[in-house]
Amino acid sequence: MNEAKRDPEHEERITLEIIVDGYDATEQAIDWYDYLQDKLQFPFTAECVAQRAISPLPINKTVEVIAMVPEEECEHEMFVQIRREKEGLAVPLTQLMPVAADEETVQAIKDWHYWLQQGYQF
Repeated sequence: MNEAKRDPEHEERITLEIIVDGYDATEQAIDWYDYLQDKLQFPFTAECVAQRAISPLPINKTVEVIAMVPEEECEHEMFVQIRREKEGLAVPLTQLMPVAADEETVQAIKDWHYWLQQGYQF
């Protein structure tokens, strides 16, 4: 964990609100999924801010995020569904930063990004 970048506000929210009952990796994944499912207000617009080998999104691509994917797909990483042609496409939430979203959605995504930047995992 990178101590220099620790943010007390994020740490407190993550510890006291998100993974408060998450004693193992499975419970923490469920806690994160439930938190994001509760806080993200769909649809919202986001921009791709990171390249990932598992996703076709290029940096700076703007997308419409329409839903969380099913919980069983989020056991190791959080994924959201974006609108793409006739069907949706699941992409890692780590790739996205909201550009047109409500405050709760923005904060929840920042919490997720912070968690990963600190080296936390489940």
